Amino acid sequence: MNISQLETLLTISKTMSFRKAGELLNLTQPAVSAQIKSLEDEFKSVLINRNQPVTLTDHGQVFLEHAEKILGIVEELKQRLDDLNQTPQGHIVLGTTTSIAIQILPRVLSYFQDQYPQIKTTIHTMPSSQVMTCVENGTVDVGITYLTEKNPNISSSVLYYDTFELVVSPEHPMSRLTHTTVDKLRDLPMIMLAPDTLGRRFIDGILRKHNVQPNIVMELSSSEEVKRMVEIDLGAAIVSKLSIPTELKLGTLKIIKVHELETTHPVGVVYRSGRYLNTAMQQFLSDLRGMPEHQFISSE
Repeated sequence: MNISQLETLLTISKTMSFRKAGELLNLTQPAVSAQIKSLEDEFKSVLINRNQPVTLTDHGQVFLEHAEKILGIVEELKQRLDDLNQTPQGHIVLGTTTSIAIQILPRVLSYFQDQYPQIKTTIHTMPSSQVMTCVENGTVDVGITYLTEKNPNISSSVLYYDTFELVVSPEHPMSRLTHTTVDKLRDLPMIMLAPDTLGRRFIDGILRKHNVQPNIVMELSSSEEVKRMVEIDLGAAIVSKLSIPTELKLGTLKIIKVHELETTHPVGVVYRSGRYLNTAMQQFLSDLRGMPEHQFISSE
C-alpha cells in the first residue's frame, strides 16, 4: 500500500468515476484501475462497485475512513517539516457567513495575502450556526462567527462587535421614519433569517423579551438574500449593521432605529483547541487578533 493508492481511492469516492479520477490525478484509467486492484488484492476485499456511477462498497467505506486519517497524518507531517523553514506558508480553510465573506474578509485578506503570498486561503460560506460545528469536526481550520457560548473544544478571540438594525426599502411606507419602537413590529410584514441561524436566534430573543410576535412573510438562509428581498420592497428586515454599508451608500436600504435592538454581539475567530497550528495558521491568527476593530467595521 502507498499514499498514491489512498489518494486515488479518495478521488474516486468524490468523482464516482475512474476516468475523472485519472484526469484529476494525471493518471491513465488503466493506472487508476491497477492501483485500486492492488489495494483490493492486498486487503482481500472488494472496495469499489464498478457499476455506473462508481460507488464504494461497505468494505470500501470503512477503508476510506482510515485512508482519510492516514492522509491527514501525512499532510500534518508535511506541514511540520515545512514549518522548519520558519517561513509562513501552507493552506488555511476558513469558514464564515456570506455577509462576513463579502463585507469583512476582503479588507482582511488583501493585506494578509500581500504580506504572505505563500499562504493559500480557501473560504467556505455557510449559515452562522454551522461555523462552530465545522471548526470542531475539522471541516474548516478557522471560523469567523458570532460568539454565543463557551465550548471546551473551541478556542476563540473577539475581533469586533456587531449590532442589528431594522431596514426597509426607500419605497416602504415607514421609510420616512428615523426611529420607531419594538412594539410597532407586531404587524409589520417581516423577512427573516432562517430559524437555524445565530442572527435569527438573537432577533427572536429580543422580540420574545418584549412580547412581540413578528409577522413573518419570508425566511431565508443568509443576510444577502434577505437584503435583496427588502430592496424590492417585499417586507422589512432586521439584519447585521455590518452587512449593509454598500446598500446604505447606494440608497437601496434605509435604517430605522429601534432602541430595543441596540445590543452588541461579539464576532470572533474560532479554531479547535489543541490542534496543531502550522505557521500559516499561527500567522493568520496573530494578524487577526492584532487588527484594530475599525479595520473590520469600517464602511470604506
